[in-house]
Amino acid sequence: MVKENTNTPKHIAIIMDGNGRWAKNKGLSRDQGHKEGKESAKEIVKTCAKIGVKNLTLFAFSTENWKRPKLEVDLLMSLLHNSLMSELKELKKNNIRLTIIGDISKIPIVISKLLKKICDETKDNNLMTLTLALSYGSRNEIINSVKNIADKVKNNIISVEKIDQSLINQHLYTRDLPDVDLMIRTSGEKRISNFLLWQSAYAELHFSDELWPDFKSEHLMSAITDYQNRERRFGKTSEQIT
Repeated sequence: MVKENTNTPKHIAIIMDGNGRWAKNKGLSRDQGHKEGKESAKEIVKTCAKIGVKNLTLFAFSTENWKRPKLEVDLLMSLLHNSLMSELKELKKNNIRLTIIGDISKIPIVISKLLKKICDETKDNNLMTLTLALSYGSRNEIINSVKNIADKVKNNIISVEKIDQSLINQHLYTRDLPDVDLMIRTSGEKRISNFLLWQSAYAELHFSDELWPDFKSEHLMSAITDYQNRERRFGKTSEQIT
């Protein structure tokens, strides 16, 4: 059973996988799978806020997802737009701040403008930060960070000796977020698919067999209970922890 507000993960990241397979198993279209997946996301966001999770990051669309059929990409963008339009009121009501990570330059302009509007209008909310990873790939994020730091070294803004973990953190999309405590992936797949590689260096990993549209609050609670029952040593011995 989850111990609410006791050793609650400060940052949960979720790879929401399995919408297409869920739809296929039920003889439905992929767009119906994505719509059902949106409902799961809404439920998980509300549950995380309720139990005291301060940061929740959802892998909504990867850099690799642009390779999918154009019809499906257009559907996903349309679903994103409609979801943002309908959820702004709920974010405000529930005191949830929205932030975005990823290469937003590739997102349709009407959606990127809406994202900016919602991020601006919720920036002072402080119950929980909900981060959507859109057009996101961790390797690209790290490459961009290295380029930005190299450019500053080249222009004598910083010295090579100043480069450390903290400096790299400051040049990542997630500069305002803590490291990931718990990463969850649904659908039975056991990989992290280029998601928050740097930020998840010491994350606890939880793989659920549930397809994302079937992943509900009770499955989240099970993952958190699993997390709470683990010993996180960060390189130390058990004796040092106790």
